[in-house]
Amino acid sequence: MLRNDMLEQWDRENFFHPSTHLGQFARGEAPQRVIKTATGCHIEDRDGTKLLDAFAGLYCVNVGYGRTDIADAIADQARELAYYHSYVGHGTEASITLAKMVLDRAPDHMSKVYFGMSGSDANETNIKLVWYYNNILGRPEKKKIISRWRGYHGSGLMTGSLTGLELFHKKFDLPLTQVIHTEAPYYFRRDDVSMTEEQFVAHCAAELEALIEREGADTIAAFIGEPVLGTGGIVPPPAGYWEAIQPILQKHDILLIADEVVTGFGRLGSMFGSLHYDLKPDLITIAKGLTSAYAPLSGSIVSDKVWKVLEQGTDENGPIGHGWTYSAHPIGAAAGVANLKLIDELNLVQAAGENGAYFQAALRNALSEHANVGEIRGEGMMAAIEFVADRDSRTFFDASEKVGPSVAASLLEQGVIGRAMPQGDILGFAPPFCLTQAEADEVAEKTAKAVAKVLG
Repeated sequence: MLRNDMLEQWDRENFFHPSTHLGQFARGEAPQRVIKTATGCHIEDRDGTKLLDAFAGLYCVNVGYGRTDIADAIADQARELAYYHSYVGHGTEASITLAKMVLDRAPDHMSKVYFGMSGSDANETNIKLVWYYNNILGRPEKKKIISRWRGYHGSGLMTGSLTGLELFHKKFDLPLTQVIHTEAPYYFRRDDVSMTEEQFVAHCAAELEALIEREGADTIAAFIGEPVLGTGGIVPPPAGYWEAIQPILQKHDILLIADEVVTGFGRLGSMFGSLHYDLKPDLITIAKGLTSAYAPLSGSIVSDKVWKVLEQGTDENGPIGHGWTYSAHPIGAAAGVANLKLIDELNLVQAAGENGAYFQAALRNALSEHANVGEIRGEGMMAAIEFVADRDSRTFFDASEKVGPSVAASLLEQGVIGRAMPQGDILGFAPPFCLTQAEADEVAEKTAKAVAKVLG
């Protein structure tokens, strides 16, 4: 299509895109797409190409695109009060209301919400609070954080260190020394194929115990984990995993940070992953589903136990030295209030569970017999297909073959967005909760065609 503007050229010349092959993009060798509009589960670029977004942006547009209730709330807030800070006790009607709404939905033992802008900065906040907590308790040596290989917790200095994926470490001098990693609860990729699920859970627990023993429990402050592994492969935990892990943390007085940036506010068919898996975290990280990405906003939900120590710390040392200019930004908070109201009114948490079950069944019906499909897995409105060179021997493709990206590209040619996940040939899905059964069937059918085109 001929255009009388230079937007595409300006894009390649001026815009630094995240998670992008910079050289290829700048040279015009990598795809470029300018998104113009969106509604429901579909986005449309400015060339008129319409795509079914089966990944909800980045697992974040939970209520679907084009919700005027949220757009109107944002506009009304901007007209009334576009900004004021939240330092030294300042608040807005939107930020105060949203904090109450979040805590009304969170596990009962949670106490307060600190609002930021992204999941990455929320996890940075969590680590600072954990360190502050142990300093106030007179335990300055208790500072290490245990994360898990293949976990995703952001891409800052500390959060990129917590993330257990090579791409986020390579050439960035990460991870930082305070972060140590343990086994991912990824049963399909277990080293010993003969292990039962129960044996693998026991193995993960034993690996954690051994790590704590090596490092010394008196040096370890917290353990961070997603209720369901997200970017590391969309991997629900094996049965009994969290029941095995939590007692170990409690025994060694290690705080639990539940990273619910993806799972919070309904994606598993429960309001929180912590409720879904009966977790009792000391801190909960929230972001994406808090506003369904209609405006940037994140949060750190602090438990009663941690909050009491934070209060003690300020009584002893004065105001807490942490905050962002845009903490509890009123426009983001207004979007959050409208989003959570909409989730309730449309019963979208239940819909995510029901639509997710239908969607996963559709994927299994379409693909479970394919010789190169090693596993189809998921929970709620999260699903993944993992491809293997040989299913019987569980032989993986060589990374150079780029099977996962090829299937994702073939699917995109048919008008459906799935995501090629890192460190493996995995096609991920995380659609908006409003995905219809007809749309679920369309995604499954077109994914089967994409797989057939790439793998036969």
